[in-house]
Amino acid sequence: MDKIRSYVSANEKISIRHQCDLLGINRSSIYYDPIGESDENLKIMRMMDEYHLDYPTYGVLQMQDFLSFKGLLVNHKRVRRLLRLMGIMAIYPKRNLSKLGHAKYIRPYLLKGLEITRPNQVWEIDITYIPMAKGFMYLSAIIDVYSRFVVGWDVFNSLDAENTLTVFKRAVAQYGKSEIINSDQGSQFTCALWTSYVEQSEIKISMDGKGRAIDNIYIERLWRTVKQDYVYLNPASNGTELYQGLRDFFTHYNTQKTHQGIERQIPINKYRQVA
Repeated sequence: MDKIRSYVSANEKISIRHQCDLLGINRSSIYYDPIGESDENLKIMRMMDEYHLDYPTYGVLQMQDFLSFKGLLVNHKRVRRLLRLMGIMAIYPKRNLSKLGHAKYIRPYLLKGLEITRPNQVWEIDITYIPMAKGFMYLSAIIDVYSRFVVGWDVFNSLDAENTLTVFKRAVAQYGKSEIINSDQGSQFTCALWTSYVEQSEIKISMDGKGRAIDNIYIERLWRTVKQDYVYLNPASNGTELYQGLRDFFTHYNTQKTHQGIERQIPINKYRQVA
C-alpha cells in the first residue's frame, strides 16, 4: 500500500483526488500526518473521549476532576484546548445560543413530532474525533434514521466544512436525496458553504437545539457503537489502516448486524424494503 501511495504526486496534470480514484485508494491516507500532540496529550484525549461517551454533559471542570481521579494533574486551560481540538462540547443549555456571524445560517429543528416512515425521509450527519495509536483523525458519517443504514462516511485530518459536504455529496450521488438532513449547530453546518449547497439541492435542513442531547440521537448512538466495538479495540497506526478497518466495520454494520431499534432487522434490508 505504501508503494501505491508513492505513485500519487501533486505535480501531475490530473488532481490528487482523481489519482486516488484511479489507484483505488482513499484520499485521506495521502494527506494523513500524525497530529503534533505529545504522547501524554494523546492519552488524555483518548481518556476524555471515552468518558464523554458516558457523560456527555460534563464540561471542562468535570473532565479535569476525572483526570485528577485517574492520577493526571492537568490544568483547565489544557483540558479546554484539547476538548476543542477534539470537537467535543458538553451538552447543556446555554445563553446566547448563536455566535455572532453564524446566526443567519442556523435552521430550526424539524424532527419534533415527525413520524419517520420511510428511508431517505430523514438523514442525520455529524463528525467525531477518532483516536489512533499515534495521532488522531476525524470521522464524518450520515445515517438514514428510518433504517439505521449508514449512507456515507469518510475520515479526514480536519474539521473543515468541505469534508462533511464531500461525504454528503457522495451519499446523494449513490442513494439519492433525503427529504431532510439533521445536524448539530457545529461550524461545519452553520456556514454558507453547507446551507447554500443543501438548500439549493431542495433538501430541508434541520438543526439540533443547543443543549439538547437527544435531537441527533441516532448518529450519537452510531458513534458509541463505532468507538466501543471497533476504534478503541483496534487503534490504527496510519490513515490507510484506519480507513480499511472502518470500511470493514461499516460493511458489517450495514449488512450483517441486527439493531434492536428496528426490531432486530439488518439496516440494508430495512432500507431496501421501500427505498
